[in-house]
Formats: sequence, structure tokens, C-alpha cells
Amino acid sequence: MKKLVTAIAAIALIGTSAFAADLNKPVYKAPPPAPPAPVYSWTGWYVGINGGWGWASGCCTYGANGTNFDTVNGATVNTSGSINGGLFGGQIGANYQINALVLGIEGDWDWSGQSRTNGSVCILEPACENNATNVSETVKIPWIATVRGRFGYAADRVLFYGTGGVAFISTSDNITGTTFGFSGTFFNASTTSTGWTAGAGVEWAFAQNWTAKVEYLYVAANVSSQTGAVPVIGGTLTESGNIHDSLIRAGINFKYP
Repeated sequence: MKKLVTAIAAIALIGTSAFAADLNKPVYKAPPPAPPAPVYSWTGWYVGINGGWGWASGCCTYGANGTNFDTVNGATVNTSGSINGGLFGGQIGANYQINALVLGIEGDWDWSGQSRTNGSVCILEPACENNATNVSETVKIPWIATVRGRFGYAADRVLFYGTGGVAFISTSDNITGTTFGFSGTFFNASTTSTGWTAGAGVEWAFAQNWTAKVEYLYVAANVSSQTGAVPVIGGTLTESGNIHDSLIRAGINFKYP
């Protein structure tokens, strides 16, 4: 009997020691799952810079002293051709996001290097026929500005958008050279015209407060009341016509907040 009691006590002691050893072992738990990344919000206002290239075309009609220019001493002007060049400027705007829909407004201003020079322009038909003229015409678009609405679809950090609104476009025309013994400026005028613009683009939020975009804009405007003196025939010349400009621009924005 004494041996049985001793054996039971030994077994109990061994079990207690093993249980105590288990209690002293460190308990490892799996780490909690990482919280899902927050969905990017396009809501806020922003400011940025842009640059690109423009391809414009335009045609004009002229009137001098209330008559068609080509009836005044047989004068004609060649105004065809493309008006190409670089762009650089800035923009400011604001967005408001509703689920995946993003609504916004943006205004921008770009310096434009778009220009065209016709090296041989006939402004007096008799002189042209007798090779007595050497005149060139330079048409420029010095700057372009737009105020546009934007509407888009946000796939988290990528925004696809369409845009449209009002456009303001500055144009100038300068004709210089020699004809019939007169050398100098035959016509020099500039004006700012109002038109419309529409386009589309894609924007990527590559950091919390930084986005990059690429967009295309089409700009159309009627040019009117661009008036300058014409000393070779006397009086003034009024130029009217239209401008169609295609712009491709890339930009970077800093977004608040």
C-alpha cells in the first residue's frame, strides 16, 4: 500500500511539473491582418504647371476702307498654312468626388510659341506679276487661356476625364517687306478672341499630394476686328477669320489637402 501511494505521488508530481513547464512556454499568436489601404480621394483644390505642343490652322479675310482688300489696287494676301509651336504655363482648379464620379473646374494660361511665316506674300498684284515685291507674313498665337469644367471616373489613383468650356486666344499678324519702292511694315495687328474648347485626359496620383496628367484640347475661335494701318495703299486694314488649334499637354499638380 505504501508503495502504491508513493507511485501515485510521483506520477502527480511529474504531471504538475509538465503542466508548469507548459505554462512557462511563450504563446505565439498570428499577427492581425493589415488594414486595407484607404481609397484615394480626388476631392480638394490644386495648382500646377504644364507644357506641350500646339498645331493650329486658320484662314482670314481682309477688308480695307470698308471694301474687300483684294479689290484695293489688286492687293491679295496669302494666309494659308499651319501655326505650330511649344506651350508652357500653369493651371489652378478644384475637384469634388462622389463615389467614383469626380466633378471639377480648372482654369489655365499658357504662353504659346506657335507661329507661321510665309516667305513670299503678294499684297499688290501688279508688283507680284512683275516680280517687284518681296514681302513676308508672320502669324503668331502668343498665348491661350481656358476656363473649363471637368467630369471624370476615378479608378482609385487614376482619373479618366473629359473637359470643356470657354477659351481665350491671342493672335497677331505682321506683314513686312518691299514692294513698289516701299520698304517697311505693311500691316501689324493683334487681338484677343473668345471661343470654345473641349478635350479629354488621364491623371495619376503618384503620391498623396502630387498628380501627373496628359491631356488633349481642341480650341476654336473666330478672330475679328484685328485692325492695323496699311501705309502702302493708305487707310486701315481689318482682318477677320478663324483659328482651330489642337493642344497636347503634360502637367504636374500639387493637391490640397
